[in-house]
Amino acid sequence: MPADPPHRAAPPQRSTTSQAMNGSRASAIEVRRSSRRRRTVSAYREGDRTVVLIPARMSEAEEQRWVNVMLDKLAAQESRRTLGHTELAERAERLSAQYFDGRALPRSVRWVTNQNTRWGSCTPSEGSIRLSHRLQGMPEYVVDYVLCHELAHLLVPGHGPRFWRLLEAYPKTERARGYLEGVVAAERLPHLPGTRAEGTPSEASTP
Repeated sequence: MPADPPHRAAPPQRSTTSQAMNGSRASAIEVRRSSRRRRTVSAYREGDRTVVLIPARMSEAEEQRWVNVMLDKLAAQESRRTLGHTELAERAERLSAQYFDGRALPRSVRWVTNQNTRWGSCTPSEGSIRLSHRLQGMPEYVVDYVLCHELAHLLVPGHGPRFWRLLEAYPKTERARGYLEGVVAAERLPHLPGTRAEGTPSEASTP
């Protein structure tokens, strides 16, 4: 899903402008609909406004969802900063203390580059957590969600009801899942990695 201006953009069929919150700041949002645009969504900055290009057939609800996804992606690109392994472990420790009463204690937390179909994974028996490098540069609340997801797996290995009740402690779970679902849809992956099915006790991954 490109976040740069297209070189040959089709004339917009309909354009709407609104004011939206992007993180802690307000920004002008212009949505341009095009009948020639079939599936792709793109966005770019144009002065002090953000332009989002979408297919004309999208519903209002889909438009709002994609606007939020693209705002998050642009913000992540503009404030890209990669946490090191040490910082990532410290972040996991803080999240464990905040949402799991410090009960989830990983022995290692690190980035890996061999996870292209899932966002994170853990091996409870080893206390190890691995996050996909694809998360680097995404909004902090998304990275925190994946960390919380894997921390919860240290306490409950599978994806049963008890696991999801535990993860409800993190207040941005649904927002983060929506962001990741948008990324998956934009990348045209065949499916969202990891659904709410039971996982295996030896290894669990983030949907």
